Amino acid sequence: MGSNMAEAHPVGFQWVMEAKARGATVLHVDPRFTRTSAHADRHVPLRAGSDIAFLGGVINYILDNELDFRQYVLAYTNASFLVSEDYRDTEELGGLFSGYDAQTATYDPTTWHYQDLEPLPAVTPHQAGSGGPALEEVAHEIAADPTLQHPRCVYQILKRHFARYTPELVESTCGVPRAAFLEVCRAWTSNSGRERTTALVYSVGWTQHSVGAQYIRAGAIVQLLLGNVGRPGGGVIALRGHASIQGSTDIPTLYDLLPGYLPMPSADHDDLAGYVESIRGHRQKGFWRSADAYIVSLLKEYWGDAATLENDFRFDYLPRITGDHGTYRTVMDMVDGKVSGYFLLGQNPAVGSAHGRLQRLGLANLDWLVVRDLAMIESASFWKDSPEVETGEIVPQRCRTEVFLFPAASHVEKEGTFTQTQRMVQWREKALEPKGDQRSELWFCYHLGRRLKQKLAGSTDERDRPLLDLNWDYEMHGDEPSAEDVLRHINGHDLTTGRLLNSYLELRADGSTSCGCWIYSGVFADGVNQAARRTPGQQQDLYALEWGWVWPLDRRILYNRASADPDGRPWSERKALVWWDDELGEWTGHDVPDFEKTKPPSYRPEPGALGPQALRGDDPFVMQADGKAWLFAPAGLADGPLPAHYEPHESPVRNPLYAQQGNPTRRVYGRADNPSNPSPPEPHGEVFPYVLTTARLTEHHTAGAMSRWLPYLAELQPGLFVEVSPALAAERGLRHLDWAHVITSRTAVEAQVLVTDRMRPLRVQDQVVHQIWMPYHWGGVGLVEGDVVNDLFGAVTEPNVFIQESKVTTCDIRPGRRPRGPELLAYVAGYRSRAGVTPATGTHLMTVQGQGETGHGETGKEGGE
Repeated sequence: MGSNMAEAHPVGFQWVMEAKARGATVLHVDPRFTRTSAHADRHVPLRAGSDIAFLGGVINYILDNELDFRQYVLAYTNASFLVSEDYRDTEELGGLFSGYDAQTATYDPTTWHYQDLEPLPAVTPHQAGSGGPALEEVAHEIAADPTLQHPRCVYQILKRHFARYTPELVESTCGVPRAAFLEVCRAWTSNSGRERTTALVYSVGWTQHSVGAQYIRAGAIVQLLLGNVGRPGGGVIALRGHASIQGSTDIPTLYDLLPGYLPMPSADHDDLAGYVESIRGHRQKGFWRSADAYIVSLLKEYWGDAATLENDFRFDYLPRITGDHGTYRTVMDMVDGKVSGYFLLGQNPAVGSAHGRLQRLGLANLDWLVVRDLAMIESASFWKDSPEVETGEIVPQRCRTEVFLFPAASHVEKEGTFTQTQRMVQWREKALEPKGDQRSELWFCYHLGRRLKQKLAGSTDERDRPLLDLNWDYEMHGDEPSAEDVLRHINGHDLTTGRLLNSYLELRADGSTSCGCWIYSGVFADGVNQAARRTPGQQQDLYALEWGWVWPLDRRILYNRASADPDGRPWSERKALVWWDDELGEWTGHDVPDFEKTKPPSYRPEPGALGPQALRGDDPFVMQADGKAWLFAPAGLADGPLPAHYEPHESPVRNPLYAQQGNPTRRVYGRADNPSNPSPPEPHGEVFPYVLTTARLTEHHTAGAMSRWLPYLAELQPGLFVEVSPALAAERGLRHLDWAHVITSRTAVEAQVLVTDRMRPLRVQDQVVHQIWMPYHWGGVGLVEGDVVNDLFGAVTEPNVFIQESKVTTCDIRPGRRPRGPELLAYVAGYRSRAGVTPATGTHLMTVQGQGETGHGETGKEGGE
């Protein structure tokens, strides 16, 4: 679901085809018929933005027919735990959960907690890291009903919550015929249980929504109910859009995380002790209890001898988060004159990010901009050749931004690692020397830091100390830092002996170890670059433990303790992965056990035990505060403890499930330069009657910098096109291969028409919904050029991770090419006028009982217009 794996991830799709050749059934649920659909046993088209309704229907089918893997669910999830009697569900509140504050458009999750536990003050997701907010008192027995009959146990709450997600409702919401939906349900459930497992694969088609995190939660609930997590052939598998996007979140390029998914400190973290307590709590289970060792070892790697127990290991040197510092908030701050300089490394937001016009206007209002890329991309040349130059919104002679373009080395011109979807770190050698001034990111960052340290040498200003004290000594190959030495520092050292660490279990909180990323500790175990292992698959078993290295501790399947029953025996011989060996007194098997090696299944913690010691022998989810997988999230999510179907921010239909139309906590930015199309219950949505979704092509890569400049790829896909159904073509007078233009309240984009049955009209709530599809790889420079499709989307973000909703919007489409220059601005303004669009449109988030007068937009700000 949410993925065109055959075209966007063709190398990985090899394994799908091999599984199919061995008898696996492949189901593809996606709005558009693609090459993935052609290879699937069944393609099920659905309306873009309705995936939670579909998955909610699957959950209801499982629960209503009692098809859950009951022993797994009872032992390994929180299904039996009792929730606070103050909790109220969407069923009772018109689509809202208890704790909603209409003035701030946020939830207080106090009532979502387990019964009899003291809830902690609410924190926003960016303050918590991947461990979520601390939970108190979950290290001891939690109130539970093992019969799963108590009305406030998670299992019963789940049943009530999803009861309305019937096959009939799925059909009327998603446009999926009842028979097709039930076929998916039967295939999924019949291939799950003791003897069989099913894998759920998704990609950015799921994440880039205003409910993106809850899409994945809904998929995870299905997989947990069916016992498909922690077992071979199961899981919820994320396909990344680039070879090392996993690596760039592990050792993050994200503003709110430190390496290893530790949260970046917030302004209210006064000292290290308070920061650590906010992660691990006072009484909870699991390996986040060792957060002090993870963060202290990181601080020692950053600042070495300057970080001591007496100065809190220089915790004060870390920057603090004060709110939303995501990319969309930042670009609006650029427009508003609050940002002076910006670095773009391997990123092209002028094409690849939602609301390209806003991105380019922001870039045009800086003092300086540093761009590192393989070619002269639109984010470097915007000041002279962007659409805004044509409209007069950017005047090259008056553009204040000074652009510095640094040519980058490609992936074959530098050594280092990729970390892919499976968390596998794979070493790669340099094949070619970069030409001319091309340099690696490692070279650029190292020498930039070196020069800054030299420039500040001798400074007595306290604010310069973090940079001056920074550990910045690496082995060099000429003037290029050794990537392998950097990997050693990421792995970590025993500072008392200089020995490379073998695992994160060796990290200490007393300052005697250093480690650049705790989950990567072990990648240089025994002093050997484990990521460089390449024993061919034919010489290994199915799990290929001698190829690359997988964090943490080379475990190929996370939470694999769940592959055995509570007594430590495999659920079945066919699906055996790890198991307890009584004779050896340890866990063994085909994979590295994701569990304490010598902890028996019968282990029960002593009273007062904390952290790993508080994990029972049948608690497989070792990073969770209670050792269980969460069907219901008592904390950690901004938009509710359970997934609920909300319509996209811009939708042509009313929410058929609840009075609440959209995600009530989505982040909207009501500004004149960021208009929204109206959606029910707002009037005039008929001005933008169609649904638009976008995706990738095999022949181009994301924003196009790596493909539009290559003649053999540019020739294969030379121009932008738009796919429409024959019915929509007839309705709008569109002809195959003629020009048409797509319009939203932001702009209009032109493309050649491809009339095809791949985008089928769907019947939703007794009306026909037409969907339009476009690829998004083109821009104004390169061997092939085209309009920027992402210009059509506005800046609206999901509340947990602030990712943009750029996979679904509403639009109109008309034959012929779009207007140009100032005429384009007038043309789009005419659409806004007919739709009644103002900066307040879309900012009234609460629609329950007609109370839509509150929101958290920025109405009143001119935002550069």
